[in-house]
Amino acid sequence: MKNLFRNAGADIPASIVVFLVALPLCLGVAVASDAAPVTGIVAGIIGGIVIGALSGSQLSVSGPAAGLTAIVAGAIGKLDSYSVFLLSVVLAGGLQLLFGFLKAGMIGEFIPNAVIKGMLAAIGLILILKQLPHFVGYDADPEGDESFIQPDHQNTFSELLNAFNYMSAGAIIIALIATVILLVYETKAIKKQRIFQLIPGPLIVVAAGIGVNQLFLQSFPQFALSGDHLVKLDVFNKPTDFVAALPSPSFAGITNVQVWITAITLAIVASLETLLSIEAVDKIDPQKRISPTNRELKAQGVGNIVSGMLGGLPVTSVIVRSSANVSAGAKSKLSSIVHGILLMLSVLFFADYLNLIPKASLAAILIFTGYKLAKIKLFTEHYRKGWDQFLPFIITVIAILLSDLLIGILIGMVVGMYFVLRSNFKSAIFFIKDEHRYLIRFRKEVSFLNKALMKGILESIPDGTSILVDATKSDFIDRDIIDMVNDFIINAETRGIKVYIKFNNNASKSFFHDNKMVID
Repeated sequence: MKNLFRNAGADIPASIVVFLVALPLCLGVAVASDAAPVTGIVAGIIGGIVIGALSGSQLSVSGPAAGLTAIVAGAIGKLDSYSVFLLSVVLAGGLQLLFGFLKAGMIGEFIPNAVIKGMLAAIGLILILKQLPHFVGYDADPEGDESFIQPDHQNTFSELLNAFNYMSAGAIIIALIATVILLVYETKAIKKQRIFQLIPGPLIVVAAGIGVNQLFLQSFPQFALSGDHLVKLDVFNKPTDFVAALPSPSFAGITNVQVWITAITLAIVASLETLLSIEAVDKIDPQKRISPTNRELKAQGVGNIVSGMLGGLPVTSVIVRSSANVSAGAKSKLSSIVHGILLMLSVLFFADYLNLIPKASLAAILIFTGYKLAKIKLFTEHYRKGWDQFLPFIITVIAILLSDLLIGILIGMVVGMYFVLRSNFKSAIFFIKDEHRYLIRFRKEVSFLNKALMKGILESIPDGTSILVDATKSDFIDRDIIDMVNDFIINAETRGIKVYIKFNNNASKSFFHDNKMVID
């Protein structure tokens, strides 16, 4: 417990930033999922406190995820009631626990770095594009929506264009003030001051947004924001009212096949999104710590069981909140836990005050977070690394922007794996020419996947030359490659080609055709 508070000076200010980012997203994800807003808050509380305490990741933040909205909305529509859906959430948590014990967390280790960085950049661009309408006062779409095709049947770009027809001068003024505050907070002069390290910029942004809007209400009503332009949090007179409002899972649906299909779907998708997020957070962790993925799956499983039992939406590790946590200077999991406590206190005691927050202020915070994830420097760095790194990166970015997180990641992984395999193909066989002499050197393992490369090399060798096939470094050579070399040896004499073979052991000699010269 003592170690938990060791970095409280950094973690508590960061938790306030994460809380301000998480609050509208929890509400927005719930609305986009066709669920009551309070269910998103409950999921955020569980994600912060329960998963934060159990997780082995120091900087990851969990909560309701935009990537699950389509699944959740569809499941709620198919099942008899929201209470039956909650049973699916509980069962999904149980399955995630099982995944953790089966050590399924290793899946995350097979995702190429370029794809992970592409995911981070794409999320940053999505935050910017999705929050720009809220920045100018067009609040028709929920803040938690991240998919290209939106619930209102608009897409990311059409929504952006449509927003300019509904701009609010008051929202723009508040958002611009928020942006100036955030930019000032990034200057070296401000960062050096201890007081500004304890009071995070987003908190000043929110306070300024409330203050400016109150000024508008008093003196400039034509600029004042109200209704959908402000945070909408359910107000409860006392904590017992909040508890009474929480639905419970209906275990009567345990024999419903659709309940189990939903549970399996949620468990798989939520686990994949969590593993992707954990890998991404580890990449941006200044201390480069490695999170235990199997422990994370277990923590997520417990979190979803608790969230389902208390009426909340399914939870995953979420990259937006996690990246905000990192950029706010968090050092340990205390930040995630405190952000969950703040969410709980806000819904229990401070809903009236939080409902004064303009969405334009929160949009500015999210856009600033997005900018930090998608800096131009990230794109130029991958371009300089070469096409084998840049193409998986940029294709992942584009695919996520035009679909959703999981589909985009899968597309990026296919492209990334192509370049990995391509690199392995080329490195498995070394080929060099020296006047009329040629050298083919096999690396540690040469598989049947190298047949096309081997065929091209052998076809390029002209008549009247000599070739050395060096197999001394090989532990395995596929039989298809051996047969291809043997066919070449048989035909070599008629073309005036001398073939020499070097082996790493005598046993390997029997694999190649007798019509060659052996070099021991």
